[in-house]
Amino acid sequence: MNYHGQGEFEFGAGNTKVDPSVQKGRYYLRLFLPCDAKVTATEGFNVSFWARTGRIDVERGDGTSQSYFIKVISTDVGRNMVMGEFESMKTIHSVVPGFVPRPIAWGQYATIPDTYFYLCEYREMIDNMPDPADFTRLLARLHQDGESPSGRFGFHTTTYAGNLPQRVGWEDSWEVFFAKSMRYALDLEIERNGQSAQLSALSDKLFARVIPRLLRPLESNGRSLRPSLVHGDLWYANSGIDVNSGQLLIFDACCFYAHHECKSAFSVHAASSKH
Repeated sequence: MNYHGQGEFEFGAGNTKVDPSVQKGRYYLRLFLPCDAKVTATEGFNVSFWARTGRIDVERGDGTSQSYFIKVISTDVGRNMVMGEFESMKTIHSVVPGFVPRPIAWGQYATIPDTYFYLCEYREMIDNMPDPADFTRLLARLHQDGESPSGRFGFHTTTYAGNLPQRVGWEDSWEVFFAKSMRYALDLEIERNGQSAQLSALSDKLFARVIPRLLRPLESNGRSLRPSLVHGDLWYANSGIDVNSGQLLIFDACCFYAHHECKSAFSVHAASSKH
């Protein structure tokens, strides 16, 4: 876990204290806590492998209430993780606003060194399987309307699949982007778990034969691909249904602009087995 503890700011157990940076920092859409609001409760979830997560409930001066989801991670890796998640969720929200909980901020704790947070609106969810037609309609809108600002494959900041960074440098070719990203993931695997003769033999064939044969025809003989915004790690555990509205939601995004059928992150999951 990339988390060193929050001290007096642990969520739950009757605690209503939050770090000053969470209250007064800079935010994407608006200030988190208006000056007339107070924290009434916090709750810890502890469902993340990499972070401490929780809910913060506040009451405004007019008596209305609002809840926020917070994720707290430590170290430089944690900083990059929350920044990448914020940029990913902000980008999805700009294309299909109702498809993700509204992102609000990421920042650094003022009172605890080397500790960072991601903040968004809280949405009570159930993990039932969504209606396939409704879900794919929203996903298609994301892919169709999420156009790369540079017209290239990649993303403007590094994003993380779990605690593993993805290579998202801009490329003109989908084949080149895919190959470089896959090579980067395999290099992380070797760095963390050591060389494997079997993996080396298979990867040589993957890069020399499989990737060119499958992907090069997509961009040959006058054919081209338009980079589309993808979630980056889309599987059932990163989706849910809003209890109150029935709205379909996705979260924990690690976006990049890719082939529209690329749904998963470039990660070798074994690389995280020692962490």
